[in-house]
Amino acid sequence: MIVLDAGVVIAVLDTNDVHHQAARQALSAALVDGTELVLPASAYAEVLVAPCRAGATAVAAVDAFVDGLPARIEPTSRAIAASAAALRARHGTSLRLPDALVIATAEVLRAERVLTTDARWLRLDLSVEVLASA
Repeated sequence: MIVLDAGVVIAVLDTNDVHHQAARQALSAALVDGTELVLPASAYAEVLVAPCRAGATAVAAVDAFVDGLPARIEPTSRAIAASAAALRARHGTSLRLPDALVIATAEVLRAERVLTTDARWLRLDLSVEVLASA
């Protein structure tokens, strides 16, 4: 199981994103391997911000993409929220709550990997895979 941060999905959908190619390759490899993909509800909300500004057609396109991966949208449970709070308490302002929710989702679900485009996560001594820009 791979838990996806919002930046990975955003990068795949935006051909101008500096992480586009790396994100495409990572998701393609996961699909070939048959790896389950999970998108935390909090990350899904982040992915939808720009499409919501653009309108219903853009939102529908994102939903079709997520469904086609397929990626499961994982709700934020009490256990995930508690884990995210503990991560924030440990890392303070170095780890934003949306990021803590992604990492906590991976912890609670016991995911093998967490994919992100956020290089700041490397400074936090967390078990994540940061995609390099092209």
